[in-house]
Amino acid sequence: MNKKQGIPTRVAGRRHVLAGALLPAGLMLAPSAAYAAWPERPVRMIIPFVAGAGADIVGRTYAEELAKALGQPVVVDNKGGAGGLMATAEGARAPADGYTLLLISQGTTVFNLGLYKTPGYDPLKDLVPVAICGTLPNVLVVASSNPASSVADLIAQARAKPGELTYGSSGIGSSLHLSGVIFEQRTGARVQHVPYRGAPPAVLAVVNGEVTMGFFNTPTVLGQIKAGKLKALAVTSKDRSALLPDVPTMREAGVADFVVATWLGYAVPANTPEAIVSRFNAEINRISEMPQVKEKLVVQGFEMLPPGSPAAARKLIEDDQAVWLPIIQQSGAKPE
Repeated sequence: MNKKQGIPTRVAGRRHVLAGALLPAGLMLAPSAAYAAWPERPVRMIIPFVAGAGADIVGRTYAEELAKALGQPVVVDNKGGAGGLMATAEGARAPADGYTLLLISQGTTVFNLGLYKTPGYDPLKDLVPVAICGTLPNVLVVASSNPASSVADLIAQARAKPGELTYGSSGIGSSLHLSGVIFEQRTGARVQHVPYRGAPPAVLAVVNGEVTMGFFNTPTVLGQIKAGKLKALAVTSKDRSALLPDVPTMREAGVADFVVATWLGYAVPANTPEAIVSRFNAEINRISEMPQVKEKLVVQGFEMLPPGSPAAARKLIEDDQAVWLPIIQQSGAKPE
């Protein structure tokens, strides 16, 4: 046991070897370097969503496995509200010492930039994306009493009564709302958005016929679909969902260029040492490939993505901003 550092000698030795392996050939890291034995204390994982949410379950699953890999506790800090705005800003301002890991999403790194004039952070300047883990696609549902049995039927309804059909969401700027915006833009149908305070009341509104339809994360409505209270017309992912294998994608249902799958990943404050970024990336990618992690998250509707580099994570954010910021601007969506 390394008494000074309070960690097993074999673990400390492995960290020194790994740190050296991440340096250019021929250059070894001095034992006195600031991050030679990183981490020497608990790591804080900021999750910008409330406890119990789908993103929180994903974050805590990774936190548990990261703690085992790093030999230090990974303490989850939930900070929900304002679409993750304040928590993400706090993560961006944290010391760049490797002891703050931030859960990021399409909402916090893309949607918020379109909704807020001054979000308080720039995800590509104030953060270093580490890895993208997976996606949470939506499913288009209507009440079981609705005569529509396909997306084409629903589009016909909307075109027959322009502006009269309604769709519920968890709030302005959410992926549930923006799925409806894309639906209008891709089909030419006019539907009216009805925001609710959270997904559960919006789902109930569809079940009760208060609104015509809704786009929701698959696990949120899976029970109602299986119980026959809701009809699933299409999923918004690129491929069919393993949870609803008989439900077509929006593309298969005849709506071209319609893919909405909110992704989740991790980032650290800008200027975090590259060796630490690389270590986080390697461990997160390894965790994503663990069978027990996949098994736990698939029932949450979380679809794992193949391992990727920090550069690939950054490019995803850049590409998403190019696609979504004009859509949000065109929609006229404003924060609640």
